[in-house]
Amino acid sequence: MPAVSIIVPVYNRPAEVSDLCESLLAQTDPDFELVIVEDGSTVPCREVVDKAVSQGLTCSYYYKTNEGRSIARNYGLERARADFFVFVDSDCVIPPDYIATLKSCLGASRIDCFGGPDAAHESFSDVQKAINYSMTSFLTTGGIRGGKIQLEKFVPRTYNMGFSRRVYEAVGGFREMFSEDIDMSTRIRQAGFSPVLLRQVYVWHKRRVDFRRFFRQVYVFGMSRVTLKLLYPGSLKLVHLFPACFVIGTLALILLGIFVSPWFLLPLGIYLAAVFIGALVATKSLKIGALAVPAAVIQLGGYGLGFIKAYTTKIILGRGRDISEEVFIRQGKNEKL
Repeated sequence: MPAVSIIVPVYNRPAEVSDLCESLLAQTDPDFELVIVEDGSTVPCREVVDKAVSQGLTCSYYYKTNEGRSIARNYGLERARADFFVFVDSDCVIPPDYIATLKSCLGASRIDCFGGPDAAHESFSDVQKAINYSMTSFLTTGGIRGGKIQLEKFVPRTYNMGFSRRVYEAVGGFREMFSEDIDMSTRIRQAGFSPVLLRQVYVWHKRRVDFRRFFRQVYVFGMSRVTLKLLYPGSLKLVHLFPACFVIGTLALILLGIFVSPWFLLPLGIYLAAVFIGALVATKSLKIGALAVPAAVIQLGGYGLGFIKAYTTKIILGRGRDISEEVFIRQGKNEKL
């Protein structure tokens, strides 16, 4: 039986799965299995998986009707053989010592649930690197995605997350919703387990390849934060309000700069300059530093707009507070809510 089962839901991503499988074939410790769950793709990755298997990758491939990524993960959980499950996204590339490092951490102490950070591989595009900086920088997210300085307790996310079979038996599977990983991590804590951050167990995460798709992604993240507040009233923290404050503050400064004095634009300029300098120092690239500025504006603006819309509609106006349309609870023998 393998020590670790890596479970990956896939939808129309054969090229990404190819890169993922290639990185897993290069692992220094092969004591794992890969479980690919194709969630009704019209462009399946079966040939890619078969090629990797012929090269020595231990992998099980399943094709099912399209029901959503959380249901696909649960499908994989039911069929995984190991006693420890790891979840990564199909757009991740795994460092060669990932399994060896994870097993060393698991052997050193009892860990029921972990999360790891993500980073940009040197082969990624400059836009992807700028987006990665925006999503991981203390200046934009408060370091809550695995940074060394954090404004809020770390929450494992499914681009790099794992838990034991003991957790699964106590908590059950994922719920089909936006931010299902935060929901899962919250339920794990409520069940008495303590998720830990393993900074050395990281993945290279491609994220979105252009700013338009990035905006759509973070806009949904902002809306889902309000859904999480309705599910868990105490979960909303000050750091989650920063993007909304950024949107409101930026609009106010621009209006004041236009109608009162251009000096009101100075705070915004200082902040964006700090983002540029931070990205420049981190990546040692002028181009990525420059791209990090619009990436940060899109990330904060998109998240903030989504949050403001959902908060106004659901909290202030009290419309659509029934979250049943956003949280689809799949009843089954392996899900305990």
